[in-house]
Amino acid sequence: MPTRARSFDLRGAALSLQSAGARPRAVVCLSGGMDSTVCATLAARAVATAVGMRELLELKVDLFRRIGGSALTDASIAVPTAGEGEDASHRTGADVPVTYVPFRNAHFLSAAVSWAEVLGAKTVFLGAVEQDSSGYPDCRPAYYAAFNELIRTGTRDGDIQVVTPLIALRKSEIVSLGVELGAPLHVSWSCYSGETEACGVCESCALRLRAFAQAGAVDAVPYAS
Repeated sequence: MPTRARSFDLRGAALSLQSAGARPRAVVCLSGGMDSTVCATLAARAVATAVGMRELLELKVDLFRRIGGSALTDASIAVPTAGEGEDASHRTGADVPVTYVPFRNAHFLSAAVSWAEVLGAKTVFLGAVEQDSSGYPDCRPAYYAAFNELIRTGTRDGDIQVVTPLIALRKSEIVSLGVELGAPLHVSWSCYSGETEACGVCESCALRLRAFAQAGAVDAVPYAS
């Protein structure tokens, strides 16, 4: 059976955007990972009939490397393989792995909401996932409910909304949805290693490989092991 995004009304979003006036816009946060790739494809389906011109804003955040504190931004912290994250030495706090980048999504969302205000966009799409994830605190529904409250009180009109259509889906469901939508999963990248081939052993690779296997789909990304 085809998988549908249970946590977001795609048709409702399209109708809402279309009724907002001429040429309504939305901002999509795209990291290039599997989840954000499917989210971007889903967002395109929601707004394709409403949006004309597409613009790209590349966000380069060197600040994370300067702050450090994560295996993804600090060269002195090793990226653990899948299973090692269960050991306390690979956690930054209660059940939070060392691959957590402190408060990362707040930086991305702040830039996206700022741009949305300039563009007159009312929706910001983000591919955050709580299920089958690594336990990052900024991937929980409560986090985005709080962020939307911040937007309501801290922006000019207070009418921009962050939506996370995949947040309640399992990784295997996201793969199935991506295949159904024709998302370019073959160019998405999930590996933490930073090499030209996916390592196949970090937690992100393990989650991705398991998701493709459970969905009965073939992952076209090259793996070193």
